[in-house]
Amino acid sequence: MTQRNRSVILITGGAGFIGANLCEYFLSKGDQVICLDNFATGHRHNLTKCLQNPNFRLIEGDIRNASDCVNAVKGVDYVLHQAALGSVPRSLKDPVTTNDVNVSGFLNMLVAARDEKVKRFIYAASSSTYGDSESLPKVEEIIGKPLSPYAITKYVNELYAEIFSKTYGLETIGLRYFNVFGRKQDPKGAYAAVIPKFVMQLMQHESPNINGDGNYSRDFTYIDNVIQMNELAMLTQNPEAINTIYNTAFGDRNTLNNLIDYLKEFLAVYDPKIANIAVNYGPNRAGDIPHSLASIDKAKRLLSYNPQYSMQQGLKEAVKWYWENLK
Repeated sequence: MTQRNRSVILITGGAGFIGANLCEYFLSKGDQVICLDNFATGHRHNLTKCLQNPNFRLIEGDIRNASDCVNAVKGVDYVLHQAALGSVPRSLKDPVTTNDVNVSGFLNMLVAARDEKVKRFIYAASSSTYGDSESLPKVEEIIGKPLSPYAITKYVNELYAEIFSKTYGLETIGLRYFNVFGRKQDPKGAYAAVIPKFVMQLMQHESPNINGDGNYSRDFTYIDNVIQMNELAMLTQNPEAINTIYNTAFGDRNTLNNLIDYLKEFLAVYDPKIANIAVNYGPNRAGDIPHSLASIDKAKRLLSYNPQYSMQQGLKEAVKWYWENLK
């Protein structure tokens, strides 16, 4: 990235996995960073490094409270909206709370950003929006019907953002994240993402549990690619590049069986016994799409996106981090 002016950036959900990585990155660039989080799913320990930086401010608040949103956006140039209740299974179990956070909370943030006249509102969208569309690779303009309450909420976010752009002139960019993984991703909890969960199981010499036969495939996306996309979306001066949505991915897919093989290989460097751990297979999970692969042509064309980490390269980095921090 070229030299640029320092900015004031609000990162909602900044204590979460993606949010905390964004906080650290933009602080390293000399920006002022405000984090808004209610610690429902985020963790204070993710912010240890940030809290030592004089350019960082933590606001403990909830996007469901409009006053918290108004307070957080004061004097802000850019909003990077990461706050959400993730997880398809959680949304199936509790659709009401998922909707409150992901739709009502999102709308509160849009209104606050509009009223404060922030320069741009960049938000975490989701590959789940593609729903039952079977076309591969996934192209931004072709989606199917959502397969879960979570997917509905993320699609509604896109619709609201579009209306706010057209009606109020608020610049928005949505980033459809595809299976993001990397440092700081929580391996604990009922709704832990698959990669940190598998890593923890393997490090403890437990057999990982795969839903289905392991042939479902995903476009696993390393966190540093996601950071790059957020920065590009924030700084682009290309009028054609704003008020739209981008796939945020590497543009390659791997099956869950591939994933396990790589994890065993990379973890065996630290503990050779891991190479021989067997895998358990169970039934497919409700709401899961079989295959996911992003076209990243639009991001390359309009944002000059150039992802640096394949799944394998990202996994090596992630495994090293987990081994050093969680063993």
